[in-house]
Amino acid sequence: MRIARFSIDGNVGFGVLEGDSETEGGPALDIIKGHPFAEFERSGQKVPLDKVRLLPPVLPSKVVAVGRNYAEHARELGNTVPDTPVVFFKPSTSVVGPDDPVGYPAFSGELHHEAELAVVIGRMCSQVPRERARDVILGYTCANDLTARDVQRSEEQWARAKGFDGSCPLGPWIETEVDPADLAIMCTVNGAQRQLGRTSEMVRSVEELIVHITEAMTLLPGDVILTGTPAGVGPLNVGDEVAVTIEGIGTLTNKVIKRG
Repeated sequence: MRIARFSIDGNVGFGVLEGDSETEGGPALDIIKGHPFAEFERSGQKVPLDKVRLLPPVLPSKVVAVGRNYAEHARELGNTVPDTPVVFFKPSTSVVGPDDPVGYPAFSGELHHEAELAVVIGRMCSQVPRERARDVILGYTCANDLTARDVQRSEEQWARAKGFDGSCPLGPWIETEVDPADLAIMCTVNGAQRQLGRTSEMVRSVEELIVHITEAMTLLPGDVILTGTPAGVGPLNVGDEVAVTIEGIGTLTNKVIKRG
């Protein structure tokens, strides 16, 4: 099931994407009653997908990101794979949705793309054992962990380098039924491939990351875990269109603009 968050005529809601819609014009969203973090019903009221604006699929209280979780990516930046996961935060203000413009941070001269599988948490959880990790997941979406690489190198903390406004595009929707163990993940810039890997190359699995993170903190419904990026990260320029595609989920596209 694909669950999207959208706006239309000033109203915001959630809907289930239906590919074979009776609505003219192609795929449509069947608006749901309530929200996807509890049992819900489809209303039967359908809106054509091309008539709505897709929003970030969730508004997380926090984005918990994991660095150096692909060995080749760690090596390309001159780093080793750490003994324990490198965990950092991206604030809620970093989140933007599909097709939203991303402003090039004025304090950086080296903005990089990082295509990532994002895990969307479905219920409040803490100290989750590995065998229960899948139970706390609502689904998965695409993410771009945009990074001011020069700032990351020069500052010990990554808060500014990875937490600036617009640095966490998410979308286009949440896929609830995909198996995250071995999915192709790709990033293109202006149609040219930059990154190509598989989630099976992750040093630590989704389950391991949930166990590690919830040992320390409670995750809330709608919180997001970024699971790391494969090799091939590189620079973006104003005017570039960057797209993250994950097998079985979809494509997240954003354009880089000059920050006003």
